[in-house]
Amino acid sequence: MSRYFLSAVFGFLCFVPSFSFADEGGAYRVVVEEGKYADVIDPNGDPILRYMYERDSSSPERSFDTAKVFAHVMAPGGKETLTKGAGGKFPHHRGIFIGWNRIEHDGKRHDLWHVRNTLQQHQEFLSTEGSEDGAIITSVISWVGVDGQTLIEEKRTYQILESSDSYALIDFTTALTAKQGDLKLGGDPEHAGVQFRPSQKVAENQSATYTFHEMGIDPKKDRDLPWVAASFDIDDQMWTVQHMNHPSNPRGAVWSAYRDYGRFGPFTVLKIAKGETVTLRYRFRVTKGDAPQREKMMDHYRQFSR
Repeated sequence: MSRYFLSAVFGFLCFVPSFSFADEGGAYRVVVEEGKYADVIDPNGDPILRYMYERDSSSPERSFDTAKVFAHVMAPGGKETLTKGAGGKFPHHRGIFIGWNRIEHDGKRHDLWHVRNTLQQHQEFLSTEGSEDGAIITSVISWVGVDGQTLIEEKRTYQILESSDSYALIDFTTALTAKQGDLKLGGDPEHAGVQFRPSQKVAENQSATYTFHEMGIDPKKDRDLPWVAASFDIDDQMWTVQHMNHPSNPRGAVWSAYRDYGRFGPFTVLKIAKGETVTLRYRFRVTKGDAPQREKMMDHYRQFSR
């Protein structure tokens, strides 16, 4: 047997693992495209969540487009997204994201929502793990203010959980540490907090409607809502996202949950002393179709809030 034949066979065997033995075992996995994004791959081999962390300062346009770290929820098949990226209406809204437009420090204001002269920059991955029960991506992100200093060091986690009755079940946890001094994270429900922005197609068809945990809720007045669900149309398919606010989060949350283009989420004013950390927890339950019955969504919230 020639050494050339053996070399070819060895090369083929070395290539086989890229087909992911994890899929055969029904497991999730995480695949990192270095410097660009990290995908959570479901047991069928399709991306279900994409952590976007590319940073490109080669032009003002590219700098703005890559000035925020966020996550896409991928559409079935993994070719398109259910969430919005850069560009389009309100280009600073992107997927599952976090920010405040009025961060006060040492007499200055820093807008980490619109990110025109500020930056959220990925520093490193702490965890990229998959299993039969789901997958987790944890990273360190620097929130850089107008003077180029890191105001906040964030440890952010996106966790996909196995769920038999959801298209995607995503836990979002963030730990915000004040680095330079005492901080006040302020703003308003339209420009701050932990938010979800669906595809640009929803802005075009203006299809977003909202369901609350009780009848008669006014999100502009009622505070600390346990959850809100948004339903919207993408390519003639209705989707519903239930955004849950964990009871351990700081009180005083006001929700933006009325825009027909579907951007929604809770905003809370936070004060963080130098060196201290505030941790926030949220869950996003993504399902196909119109909003599930309110009691069913309450059951899912109770499971999350335990």
